[in-house]
Amino acid sequence: MAIADVVAPERVGFSAQRLARVSRLLDRYVERGRLAGALNLVYRRGQVAQFSTHGYQDKEAGIPMAEDTIFRIYSMTKPITTVAALMLFEDGHFLLEDPIAKYLPEFESVQVYAGSRTNGFRLVPPERPPTIQDLMRHTSGLSYGWYQDSPVDELYRQALPNRMEGSLAELVEKLAELPLLFHPGTAWRYSFATDVLGRLVEVVSGEALDTFFHQHIFKPLGMEDTDFYVPEEKHHRLAVLYSVLEGMGLGVDVARLPSDLPLKPLDGPQQDRFRRPPSMLSGGGGLVSTIGDYLRFCQMLLNGGVLDGVRLLGRKTVELMTLNHLPPALIPIGTDVAPQHGYGFGLGVSVLVDVAASAAPGSPGAYGWGGAAATRFWIDPQEDLIIVFMTQIMPSSYYPVQREVRTAVYQALVE
Repeated sequence: MAIADVVAPERVGFSAQRLARVSRLLDRYVERGRLAGALNLVYRRGQVAQFSTHGYQDKEAGIPMAEDTIFRIYSMTKPITTVAALMLFEDGHFLLEDPIAKYLPEFESVQVYAGSRTNGFRLVPPERPPTIQDLMRHTSGLSYGWYQDSPVDELYRQALPNRMEGSLAELVEKLAELPLLFHPGTAWRYSFATDVLGRLVEVVSGEALDTFFHQHIFKPLGMEDTDFYVPEEKHHRLAVLYSVLEGMGLGVDVARLPSDLPLKPLDGPQQDRFRRPPSMLSGGGGLVSTIGDYLRFCQMLLNGGVLDGVRLLGRKTVELMTLNHLPPALIPIGTDVAPQHGYGFGLGVSVLVDVAASAAPGSPGAYGWGGAAATRFWIDPQEDLIIVFMTQIMPSSYYPVQREVRTAVYQALVE
């Protein structure tokens, strides 16, 4: 999707002089070698107030970032999978409080880890079964396998040495054989929950996840470059994936890393994974997209479920999705060692519940999510504002560029 003409920032309540700080910030990142390149888009009151390109999609080859550059959006897939499930919820196929096992019977006998003993783990039945709502808000008891704080994650690493092999159905079957980390609803844990939700979409709809996405979300919204892989004729548009480590760095405590590690392109499966159709359709992290395509998805949410006359969700369903669904005891959330202060979680998105605690400008009720390669989106209904930021660096939190971009945008608001 092509990005609409950029209007004068003053027309939509920004100071052009102050908004230029966003571009200068990202230029500094590129000049200092911290990012190979980036795109940033600011949308307010129905208009694009800023669209900026910085650096390269392939630094080594000298290919600059462009409007149509394709990015691995990883966990920015999760809100799309959640929207797909909510569409089926609206159509009466299930209730959010329904047990997962009602539709995925492999979860019928799932057990909860209750400590270790000399001859193995002590397992107990869950105090209540994990529900569809638990999947959407990451309170199901599932994990991701990269954490170091529980032997359950070691079981994940043993059972799923390559999570992208096999089918989505096979992944979910393996997950159902592993113990839950905690009783459903008692903790928040970033996890494979949205992949399980993607399998639920397949089972309930009778369609493969990629088919459902294309027929019910991508085509209606005009998201022409969003898919589970990049076709060969578009390979030249796929940004190179960079890291400051030898691999993706999932679960790494970035606070313990040196602050000046050099950026280098990743080789092997991480670089090439999205160049061919995958066998595993990951609803938790499997998509590629462009900044223009993802803006379309964000516009639909900001508009209450509708875009250009095409309605995917009802207004009240979007309101439900973007409310905080966590009790105070489970706030703040955190996907790694550092918590995200001020944030709760809705259905597929984080939700800002305490602006002061977040230590950054924002509005109560603003929501969004990011991906493992430092892509990010924010939607602020109170300010009628969308920010979409795209780059390709791992680990995603090695630099605070996402928070700095958001702060630079908000400080430019003058009306």
